[in-house]
Amino acid sequence: MVSPAPGRQPGFRAVYSRRPGSLGDRRAVRRPDSRRSAQAPPCAPRFPPGMRRPTPTPTAPRPSLQPGAAGRGGPREKEQVLGLTVWRSVGKASSSHGNYDSSFYYFEEVGFFHKTEAPTRQPRYDSNSHQTQAPVNIVLRNGSETFDSWKKPPLPVYAQFYFFNVTNPEEILRGETPRLEEVGPYTYRELRNKADIQFGDNGTTVSAVRKEAYVFERNQSVGDPKVDLIRTLNIPAVTAMEWAQFRFLRELIEALLKAYQQTLFVTHTVDELLWGYKDEILSLINIFKPEISPYFGLYYGKNGTSDGDYVFLTGEDSYLNFSKIVEWNGKTSLDWWTTDKCNMINGTDGDSFHPLINREEILYVFPSEFCRSVYITFSDFESVQGLPAFRYKVPGEVLANTSDNAGFCVPKGNCLGSGVLNISICKNGAPIIISFPHFYQADEKFVSAIDGMHPNKDYHETFVDINPLTGIILRAARRFQINVYVKKLDDFAETGNIRTLVFPVMYINESVLIDKETAGRLKSVINTTLIITNIPYIVMALGVFFGLIFTWLACRGQGSMDEGTADERAPLIRT
Repeated sequence: MVSPAPGRQPGFRAVYSRRPGSLGDRRAVRRPDSRRSAQAPPCAPRFPPGMRRPTPTPTAPRPSLQPGAAGRGGPREKEQVLGLTVWRSVGKASSSHGNYDSSFYYFEEVGFFHKTEAPTRQPRYDSNSHQTQAPVNIVLRNGSETFDSWKKPPLPVYAQFYFFNVTNPEEILRGETPRLEEVGPYTYRELRNKADIQFGDNGTTVSAVRKEAYVFERNQSVGDPKVDLIRTLNIPAVTAMEWAQFRFLRELIEALLKAYQQTLFVTHTVDELLWGYKDEILSLINIFKPEISPYFGLYYGKNGTSDGDYVFLTGEDSYLNFSKIVEWNGKTSLDWWTTDKCNMINGTDGDSFHPLINREEILYVFPSEFCRSVYITFSDFESVQGLPAFRYKVPGEVLANTSDNAGFCVPKGNCLGSGVLNISICKNGAPIIISFPHFYQADEKFVSAIDGMHPNKDYHETFVDINPLTGIILRAARRFQINVYVKKLDDFAETGNIRTLVFPVMYINESVLIDKETAGRLKSVINTTLIITNIPYIVMALGVFFGLIFTWLACRGQGSMDEGTADERAPLIRT
């Protein structure tokens, strides 16, 4: 066994120190040996005798920032992107360590967020959970950038119309499978805006009418809608046959169909089928039923007109309620369907969504042409022009033949199957059936009944890509198909031996995509926001990092001093 060196005890080691002012004088100090004792205290920085730990100096309150006034150290610059208003202040700021450059942002009160001093009141965005750690106010106020973007959406919307041209009308009347040929697109630029705007007394609601106008885009279309001809179902005649179920109209309609030699299939230009033409049958029925228009068109009365009066929430009480619909045409709920749940008016009009979206959320939209509310669910993460986005899509359950949708089966219990919706109840009795294009997500029986149906997710799915921080739509495609329910009617020879079918007529692809310039400006604002809102955490992380480095260097210096040379380690008194 090796004995401890003279002057040392087990568990202790000799440490030599020089007295201040005496470089040559050394003395031995007994200190626990951390290399031999498990109870050694941790290494920690120490303050020299006579020096106290410094007391933090209280910081001065931040100066108040007002629009148009100079911020901390200089003038500020204003940036606007899709209703997002940002003031940027760049200048010199001083501290006890000298001057430094400062650059910070805050959101103007009339923009998406209330006026605040960055970064203390900005919402913190967590990229992992995609949620914010602080509430944010987003409000529709007259004169604000948000209001202007809501009133007139800045991103261009295009509507592409695809028609199904009937190639074998005689065979169909003999009971054979219809053969359809897709023709399109005929592209129109949609001009959307809200008019007749009035704010409620308490500022929580705003009423408006939604107007849409369509401008033809020849360079994005396959032909001239005023020239190109399409053969399709005679929808006014089929509708009249449905009305003939009422005894007082049956004899009149039968006589009209024979007198005007109406057939089940007709040929019209694309322009007529879309925007309307005067129909002989409807013109005579209009005499007895003035509420029935003498004109027919799939989009008749929708160009330059409104689809009704809306009342929206402004988001004054909560940003989650931003632009939600609470009333349509004077009603807070619908009255077409058989259950209260199906008659609910939920969500926005689809032009905007609230900010700070959580991917666990279910978002609702009320498209009036569907005569019902529709929900969308999170599908995937996307990147649009370099901007992060949540992809939301319409799930198959929306049009599924389930108990949740039983209230949409009218008459009660009369369900056609999954993937289609009978909306004749809100279309003056016209046998209109809504589906996704080419019966995407519908029962196979609808697809196989028509020759020419090729459902494809990439071309026929409805989706919307939303920036979760701002709620701004970056890219979207709303796609739906208009069909007609047709069957053989013994009282009308015009139907021949046609099968009972959900017959496709046309489908629409409404799309929007943010342009590169707008995306670049929005990206700059979002990146700045994320950096600034996380400044406290960045500073904290840097403090911990440098603290660890300082501790490691201090311990390393302590160890170097303890090691010393062989002469330094030798005791002063030798025996």
